[in-house]
Amino acid sequence: MYRIDWQPDESSPLPLYLQIKTYMKRKIENGEWPVGSRIPTQRQLAEALGVNRSTVVTALQELIADGLLEGDGRRGTKVVNNPWSLLTSRTPPDWDSYVQAGWHRPNLPTIQTINETEFQAGMIRLSTGEPSPALYPQPLLGEVFGRLASRIHTLGYEEPRGLLPLREQLSRHLQSLGIPASPASILIVSGALQALQLISLGLVKPGATMITESPSYLHSLHVFHSAGVRLAGLEMDSEGIRIRGLSELKPQPNRMLYTIPSFHNPTGIVMSERRRVELLRECERLQLPVIEDDVYRELWLDAPPPPPLKARDPSGLVLYLGSVSKTVSPGLRTGWITGPEPVIRRLADLKMQTDYGSSSLSQWALTEWFERGFHEEHLNRVRIVLRQRRDDVLDMLQKHLSGVAVWRVPAGGFYIWLRIVPPISMNALFTRALQEGILFNPGTVYDSLGGPYIRLSYSFESADRLNFGLRKLAGLIRELSSRPR
Repeated sequence: MYRIDWQPDESSPLPLYLQIKTYMKRKIENGEWPVGSRIPTQRQLAEALGVNRSTVVTALQELIADGLLEGDGRRGTKVVNNPWSLLTSRTPPDWDSYVQAGWHRPNLPTIQTINETEFQAGMIRLSTGEPSPALYPQPLLGEVFGRLASRIHTLGYEEPRGLLPLREQLSRHLQSLGIPASPASILIVSGALQALQLISLGLVKPGATMITESPSYLHSLHVFHSAGVRLAGLEMDSEGIRIRGLSELKPQPNRMLYTIPSFHNPTGIVMSERRRVELLRECERLQLPVIEDDVYRELWLDAPPPPPLKARDPSGLVLYLGSVSKTVSPGLRTGWITGPEPVIRRLADLKMQTDYGSSSLSQWALTEWFERGFHEEHLNRVRIVLRQRRDDVLDMLQKHLSGVAVWRVPAGGFYIWLRIVPPISMNALFTRALQEGILFNPGTVYDSLGGPYIRLSYSFESADRLNFGLRKLAGLIRELSSRPR
């Protein structure tokens, strides 16, 4: 749903359509809607402004008559002038052509809608993959930040790899996972997403292939696509990525494998110990580097997952990604890459070219966080809360969606991968749910051929809101399935 940070005043003596006309004219005058750009559709404007569509149409007709807008049939309405260009002969730049020319591809329309809608007040977010505000460790972080004033003597830029005391703490943390990593082999990044961006720009040639699980979180990102990298998906089973498809590959330069072996996003699958051994063996045979995205590892609920792939990697085949976004706070924007030192030097140099280093304040805070042993203390609480949330949601699913969806019980992480049984349009379900104030991530954002799936998260919303949302979703599925096809 399109969002606008202004609303017409129904108590004003000025008619609503004139208020809307004035608002839109100001957007054009200020250059926020530049010449050549397409404005939101009539339906989007009416919904965002809370008015009848006819009111919006009247405002648009006035602006068209003033020479500022031009109707373009099915392609919508475009800004063709601004008040200043009408008074002079100067033509402003065609920003729309610049927008189309950028090399980094835009998100899929569905993902854009999700990103724009999830912060809308009252929206029930069934798929949001972050910890609930109730899990925010306010007392512990209060202690951390309270101690920083006496510890930090400067907030200047850090060295290319990141703050050394934090990398020393992470070296100890990784050692506890069975990963021998010196501070020199660790790079601090602004979350795992930036790690993938750096890898796509610094290690992979355009035209190369990134092998992923199918479905995969990577399929919802255009990071690699925009760098000219092709994605090739391999099917999964209950033990993780299937090795058979990998075994049929021949060695090929500049190709990599991306995997989320622990509490996979979006399916929640945990790669078995046996499969991890087989996967590494095949990757060693193919000389195929591995990107191991392990940001969910510590969120186990029933038992810890098998050791990371990186813990079995004496040859430096694996680049290991970690983050505190899923465990402590996404707002800290801090993650790390562990790998061979030449690779870390290359990626550190590239990071310095793009943002000159992650937040010093966040890095000092996390140094204190790990030094004081708060990480394990916090994780113990998080696991208790998430375990109860998962069990509650499983009860809700059984109550509301039994017969219209099937699912696996996740052993950790945030997600339950729902398969919708009735043969309905997932796009229609997505649209109807939005109209009812319910937002979910359809399976197609993780795999273009993803089929009738929904990624459900039990980590963010409260139990009451989840129960209401799932009951409403079940009703919409039954409503759509009852329509003649």
